Amino acid sequence: MRLIIQRLTQQRVNSLGTPLALSVGLLLAGCAGDKSILDPAGQAARDVVMIWWVMLGFGTVVLVLVTAFWLYTFKRKEVIRTPAEERTIARRWIIGGGIVLPVASITALLAFGVPTGQRLLPLPLAEPPEVIEVIGHQWWWEVRYPGAEGGEVVTSNQLIMPAGEPVDFHVTGADVIHAFWVPRLGGKIDMIPGRVNKIRLEADEPAVFGAQCAEFCGAQHAQMQLYVEAVERDEYDAWLAARQTEALSSLAANDQQHETAREAFMTHCASCHRVAGLSSGEEGPDLSDLGSRTSLGAGIMAMEEGAVTHWLKHHQRLKPGNKMPPHDDIETTTLESLGAWLETLTP
Repeated sequence: MRLIIQRLTQQRVNSLGTPLALSVGLLLAGCAGDKSILDPAGQAARDVVMIWWVMLGFGTVVLVLVTAFWLYTFKRKEVIRTPAEERTIARRWIIGGGIVLPVASITALLAFGVPTGQRLLPLPLAEPPEVIEVIGHQWWWEVRYPGAEGGEVVTSNQLIMPAGEPVDFHVTGADVIHAFWVPRLGGKIDMIPGRVNKIRLEADEPAVFGAQCAEFCGAQHAQMQLYVEAVERDEYDAWLAARQTEALSSLAANDQQHETAREAFMTHCASCHRVAGLSSGEEGPDLSDLGSRTSLGAGIMAMEEGAVTHWLKHHQRLKPGNKMPPHDDIETTTLESLGAWLETLTP
């Protein structure tokens, strides 16, 4: 009987080995891309991923040792011990594996983890860092730059930040709990309505990163993505200057070629959306610089010619449950005119 159990166990281990190795390989391969935690682009993310690797390595060693002991029990010769000897051995395993090992592991984790978490806190610096406010909505992102010279800058579903310097992100939620997470720059932080949480991140150099809401926030949680771009300080200042309220206001107010579209916007959209110089709606995303963005619907489709019109026609099919009502009551030509005009809003 014992030989049969040994044979079956060995077969089980062999049959699981190959699929397990393939699964691990596929999982690691899936960690590539602009949201990869295994490709850190800032010191905070490097610290986090280092702890992750250490934990993975340590856990693997423990798994291998436990598996080795388990297999050994099937091959060792039977040893006859007295009840007292059995109790002594059992006591040693309980103390070693149930007390010493967990305590040592948690102590080591805290020794490395606490300093890392400390570096993510917005502690005072000799020179105050840039502050960017991020507000989570179902299911889009509002981004504010309160420190911009010439007045606050507001945009949506895109986040531009200076590279090579620390940036403090002040985050909150407008409706339900969301979470702000740029995996290549650092850990995630909850966005809780009525509360402002803060996290400090830094990008080593100019690059584009993906971000994702990391707290289940409703049916379209998986489609709540954020475009993050780190640029040189000069480019960052120029980007802010181009979005000062006065510049954007003149962009919309001086447009004489899309009068019909602007009238349609004021009739159907202005109560919820802001376009600088025309409306001040705050229920939906700010559209003042919509044409300069890389995607629509918080990352659901690429910004290209005709994309806004397609979104206006089919947004409830593309992102079911979003708060913008269907536009079945608006003529197709009006939607096309509206979409074409919104795409021109590029500072």
